[in-house]
Amino acid sequence: MNDGKQSGTDRSKDQTGERETNAGAGWVKSFEQGNAGMKAELGGKGANLAEMINAGLPVPPGFTITTEACRAYYACGAKLPDGLMEEVDAALRQLEAVQQKTFGDASKPLLVSVRSGSVTSMPGMMDTILNVGLNDETVRGVAALSGNSRFAYDCYRRLIQMFGNVVFGIEPIRFEKLLHELKSAEGAEQDRDVSGEGWERLVELYKELIVKTSGKPFPQSVSEQLKLAVEAVFRSWNNHRAKVYRKVNRIPDEQGTAVNIQAMVFGNKGDDCGTGVVFTRNPSTGEKALFGEYLTNAQGEDVVAGVRTPLPIATLEREMPGVYASLKQTAELLERHYRDMQDIEFTVEHGKLYLLQTRAGKRSAQAAMKINADLVEEGLLTREEAIARIEIGHLDQLLHPAIPADAVLDVVATGLPASPGAATGEAVFDADKAEEWARAGRRVILIRSETTPEDIHGVLAAEGVLTSRGGMTSHAAVVARGMGKPCVCGCEEARIDVEAREFRAGGAVIREGDAVSIDGSTGRVIRGEVPLRAGDMSDELRKLLDWADSIRTLRVAANADNPLDAAKAREFGAEGIGLCRTEHMFLAPDRLPAVREMILAETTAERELALMKLLPMQQGDFEGLFRAMDGLPVTIRLLDPPLHEFLPNAEELRQRVADLSAGIASGADASKERKAQLQDLETMLRKVRSLHEANPMLGQRGCRLGVLFPEIYDMQAEAVFRAALICLNEGVAVVPEVMIPLVGHVNELRFLRERIERMAERVLGDQASRCSYKVGTMIEVPRAALTAGQIAECADFFSFGTNDLTQMTYGCSRDDAEGKFLSHYVDHKLLPHNPFQTLDREGVGQLIEWALRQGKATRSDLKTGVCGEHGGDPQSIFFCHAAGLDYVSCSPYRIPLARIAAAQARIALGAAPGAETAQREPELAGRNA
Repeated sequence: MNDGKQSGTDRSKDQTGERETNAGAGWVKSFEQGNAGMKAELGGKGANLAEMINAGLPVPPGFTITTEACRAYYACGAKLPDGLMEEVDAALRQLEAVQQKTFGDASKPLLVSVRSGSVTSMPGMMDTILNVGLNDETVRGVAALSGNSRFAYDCYRRLIQMFGNVVFGIEPIRFEKLLHELKSAEGAEQDRDVSGEGWERLVELYKELIVKTSGKPFPQSVSEQLKLAVEAVFRSWNNHRAKVYRKVNRIPDEQGTAVNIQAMVFGNKGDDCGTGVVFTRNPSTGEKALFGEYLTNAQGEDVVAGVRTPLPIATLEREMPGVYASLKQTAELLERHYRDMQDIEFTVEHGKLYLLQTRAGKRSAQAAMKINADLVEEGLLTREEAIARIEIGHLDQLLHPAIPADAVLDVVATGLPASPGAATGEAVFDADKAEEWARAGRRVILIRSETTPEDIHGVLAAEGVLTSRGGMTSHAAVVARGMGKPCVCGCEEARIDVEAREFRAGGAVIREGDAVSIDGSTGRVIRGEVPLRAGDMSDELRKLLDWADSIRTLRVAANADNPLDAAKAREFGAEGIGLCRTEHMFLAPDRLPAVREMILAETTAERELALMKLLPMQQGDFEGLFRAMDGLPVTIRLLDPPLHEFLPNAEELRQRVADLSAGIASGADASKERKAQLQDLETMLRKVRSLHEANPMLGQRGCRLGVLFPEIYDMQAEAVFRAALICLNEGVAVVPEVMIPLVGHVNELRFLRERIERMAERVLGDQASRCSYKVGTMIEVPRAALTAGQIAECADFFSFGTNDLTQMTYGCSRDDAEGKFLSHYVDHKLLPHNPFQTLDREGVGQLIEWALRQGKATRSDLKTGVCGEHGGDPQSIFFCHAAGLDYVSCSPYRIPLARIAAAQARIALGAAPGAETAQREPELAGRNA
């Protein structure tokens, strides 16, 4: 790290501007010293300006202050590091020599722009100041040189306005108010209609405003202007909008911004001048045609600021055909050079084209897919390069319904964006009503403080789900993602009152039946109905996915619990089912009575009677999955959650018992029917209390339940093999994999595997050779990972349940952590990311790698994968590829994302299991997070 002092020998020798130079030293580099590969040092804009100027393109000369200087600025307590401005002064002298003008000279003044240039493109996030070098003396010099006093004072008022806003923090509206008053007084509709005398008067009013508001005068010293402008650009790195943008796009705070200081060219000198922005392809559709806007007689910020209505770029061909031809030729050259669609800023000064910036253009999801595919067809990219460039976030936009960008919204609250997509419907506050209304053809949004497995039918019926509690991996989030439904969780601003059937947020009251919309991609909660844009699997996306499949080595399976989800998963390219959560099958309204009968049974015989009612239902479930996945593996996890989750809430039961008892005691309703109902409720309450656990995650669930009540797992295994036999006889290729959850000791797995094998032998009989099944376990207990060598003796596969493994490794409940303290940890950088969204490599990752090594040492053909929500997270997929796992499993709607991410991991890291992380990985994974 530079110590902040000037390194090298650039020093002023005398007032004539002669210098000794040491090229490339210190904080500052001329454009000629850079290239596109120096993005980390020069920022994206500086690196591209250097690349263009060295290619001989018409770029105004200048120099870049490096991102290292920005980091030093903050390391020095938000002060410019020692020696920086001396280096800037040296570079400025060189620029003066090139331009044959002098900074601050009254007769032949040099004017410069001061612009930010972050490493990762952050359009509109940071600040720019144009015309630096104008003061009360040099403005007269500009007027004399140009022969245009109106132009000179127009530039001066622009400088003061930008300077007042960026350096002194004065709201732009205060300057705009004075400008509007001037235009009204002069009867001018446009800025270009204002007289030179008018601009002179406005300059004085602007200077008075700065003194009145800030207590400081606008600096007449051009050196002071430049110093304050550089400081302001560095300071803008940490303005609110920049920090929010970085957080949303996962741009590291430590990148910093470069500062580009460049000789001014002027688009506001007359009608043969102008400024504009052009994309080399249409950023909305991807069509190969110039797309953009320009303004005649205008300066840089006018187009983006919206002070005048710009003209479409096609009009430039009629007004300035020579300029248009040069622009088109340059755009094609830049696109071929960078091999990507470019966003170009340009200025025309007296008919001559100048380029102020080029960068990879921001584009819609639809355009991104088309451009990537087209660039391959045009020979500019390889398939691997096209896949590596895909932004994973674009896939979520494509595959889920979304709110159009231009929709007018009444946003009342914001929660966690737990499941992508958008939905609109009537607000309902319980699962039964959601199901009832949906059955009647009404679209509903299920709103709960939190959802439980009991609400599954309501989630199924609803268009989307909103909860005030719970995190990104809460029950509502996980279930909604699995179903491809939008979900907003942890919306603490929403005060939900189930009894009153309403919620309040942002001063709004949403009552049951009112229209409400949610955006699961952003976390927004919106009052009223909004238009939705349908998701799309375009031809270009299908082509890119096919290319990704030919590249990746990591297989992609689906988390799916019913034939509908399985079919959707297969449509999206799933290579099997990596996780079928059988408890979701138990929660269907027609099964819940039999499930509760099984739980309430006092004897094994009673329990088996209830299980016999469930057996044909389970068999039908598995038949549907086998048919949907014909020829692909189906991994079926036996019952995992504790039994109390299938029973009513204890507090609600207690209240119902109290109310019914009071009614019977008062004689209001003491019928036999009521008394029998009370007895049933009291029995249910006793059972709920007896099953209560202080920490259900660590209690009687998973294989512990199977060991204590083996008849439950026996029934499920019987259903699996009965379904397999029927499907085999239909000609369906069946590949069942039975997964035993929560194993912590090999003896648990051995005990249950033996029972499963006996059941397979009994059901399949002489057909056993036709059904090649596997029995394995979910590794979600740290002890299982540590003793994986022993467990592999009894397992055909390991499926890492990374949600629970993360909870147990961190020692915290995901819902409590996300709802209470985890966001604080991430915001304050105590953790680099939420470990329930992106796999914790250092902790959980080490357990997985250890288990892989130990398991493979015992059994070389051990199949391994991840079936937690991390299986659909791009950065986690990079880890899975590098660690040497065989597959990832994720919700159906994240399968295209996982296919692309797996290919990107293969491109960045190579195919070898356990490959070290390459330098490209953070760029790819960070961009796609």
